[in-house]
Order: sequence, then C-alpha cells, then structure tokens
Amino acid sequence: MSANRKQTRGRSPGREPFSEAAPKVDFLVCGVKKAGTSALDQYLRLHEDITMANWKEVHYFDRDENFLGAVDHRKYHAAFPEKPNDALMGESTPSYIYWNDAPRRIWEYNNLMKLIVVLRNPIERAFSDWCMEYARGNEKVCFSDAIRMEADRVRSQLPRQSRLHSYVDRGRYVPQLRRLWFFFGRDGVLVLRYEKLRRQPREALNEVFRFLNIPGFGSVDQIIVNSGRYQEPMKLEDKRYLRCIFEFEVRQLERELGWDCADWLE
Repeated sequence: MSANRKQTRGRSPGREPFSEAAPKVDFLVCGVKKAGTSALDQYLRLHEDITMANWKEVHYFDRDENFLGAVDHRKYHAAFPEKPNDALMGESTPSYIYWNDAPRRIWEYNNLMKLIVVLRNPIERAFSDWCMEYARGNEKVCFSDAIRMEADRVRSQLPRQSRLHSYVDRGRYVPQLRRLWFFFGRDGVLVLRYEKLRRQPREALNEVFRFLNIPGFGSVDQIIVNSGRYQEPMKLEDKRYLRCIFEFEVRQLERELGWDCADWLE
C-alpha cells in the first residue's frame, strides 16, 4: 500500500454521521508537543483505513470546561467527519499526555483507546517549544530566563495547570507515561522516538499500523511540518543547565523503555 496519494472519502451507503450513538474514537496521538506529531497526523490521514478528526489538536480531553457537570461527548464527535463503518477514528492532540486529568477522562470515554506517543530529546523539545511560543507572541522573555523562571511562573497559575511556560516540565516524560500506563497498560500505549519518525518514517509508521492492527505502507514520501531554522541556536550555558535537570529523567526513561538515549545528553 502506498502513502503517496491523498485519502478521499465521500458519502456512500452504509455510512452514518459520527454521533454519540456511533462507535467511539479508536486512537489518539497524545504526545508530546514539538515532537513531530503534526507530521504524524498528516501521515495518518493518508491511510485508507483511518479517518482523522477534521483538524489537528481538537483539545477535548484537556479542556476542563468540557467536563463540568453532565458530560456530553457529542461536542467531541462533532469534530469528526462521517465515519466509514470499517475505518478507525483518530485524532492528534499532543498536550493530552501532559494534562493531569486527560488520561482519566480518556479512559472514562473509551477504556480500549489506543494511545500513540512520540518522544523527543527534552532539551531540544524545550527550546523548540519556546521558539514557537515566542514567535507567536505568547512568550515575552528570553529562553534563558524562561527556563529559570519556569517553576515560579507555573506556581503562580495554581490551581490551574499551565499551558504556557512549561518548557521544562513537559520534558519529564516518565511520570506522564506512568499516568497513561496506569489507565491503559503498557500494551495500550505505543511510544516512538522522534528521530525514528523523522529519519525512518516508513518503519515508524508501520510500527504504528501494527499497533493499530491495520496494513502498513509499502512506501511513503517524507513529510516535514513546522520545521524551520531558529533565529539563533540555544546557548551553551542553557544546554548545560537543562542537561543537569534532565540527566536523571533521561536515565529513568532508558530503564523504563529499554532505550539508549545517550545522544540526548551530549
């Protein structure tokens, strides 16, 4: 099967609008921010056995207002196109893994949900995250100050969880993975390396498709999204600062996943 063609689906007999009464969403790309999830989302849209949400980042399970009082999932289902009877439904919101209450909400919605996580070097991820938010105007301070001020800035937003300014905290992967594993088990969570998705997309995608129990791609054209040159590289002192913070976290991740992440700490 080739991924070199755009998936198209029209209305046909046997297909019904995706509604509260219809089968639920089957899988989520739930993490992490700035780790190639936009490219993965586009790859998944090419597969004839997958129908993705109408847009990337639906942000349903990480919006507290959606879970006040009686929960009505029709708002969530409205983000999806018609569901072909034989297709898997999925969406990509990379902040789900980070949002404290999202795993429980996902489990309550569908305890058979399959979760896909892409992990990136947390030092590079933090800098990329800051660069994006700074370019968007959401961040006003330099990276050096942002990572050193983070704890105080995040604390000032309590009891709300911080969507911005969490450049370092989002890179503490093991606690976030353990929260997913608690609800879905290890068999329900596929963890990929950003480097593999970037450099060996066909192999990474076929790992995803095996996880979802659908046929893989015979060939695939590389997709790169939201990738550009930074205005200036990360300062060496900032990299050293983050290396000290993340060294224990990375070693812990290696033990949990059986990975070799020595290059993340170089």
